[in-house]
Amino acid sequence: MKKIAALAILAVAAWEPSHQPASPQAPARSPSGESRSIWDGVYTEEQAKRGESLYSGECSSCHGDKLKGNETAPALSGSDFAMDFNGLTLADIFKKIRRTMPQNEPGRLNPQQAADVLTYILSFNKLPSGKTELPPEAEALKLIRFQLPKPEAKEKTN
Repeated sequence: MKKIAALAILAVAAWEPSHQPASPQAPARSPSGESRSIWDGVYTEEQAKRGESLYSGECSSCHGDKLKGNETAPALSGSDFAMDFNGLTLADIFKKIRRTMPQNEPGRLNPQQAADVLTYILSFNKLPSGKTELPPEAEALKLIRFQLPKPEAKEKTN
């Protein structure tokens, strides 16, 4: 019983906003010099459906069916979630999932499963899907910013 309580405390501490990286990783730039954001349709609906199935089996017992969290697990939706992760890259969130989840066996999810769960979280938070799956590699996810609220569109000049 003590071991379970200790694991729960460690998992909560890992998700606390005060335990975020001291300096969030700045989004890298692609060879073309561009970085993307969560508003650019960085996952597919099919991938989010796979993530929903995984979330139901691996995450919902702590984070809840509606991603609202509870006493031992933070919300993965709404304003608290947005504030906790705003300014990070998807690589930061992906690595957190890979290292610390699920609470009863941290690190059990393989990279593809972690990426799929992440896409379900994005989908649940009404972020747009696209035509390309979110890659299961941290290096590629460094190029994608978690940015809320949605940035205003830049005007194109010809």
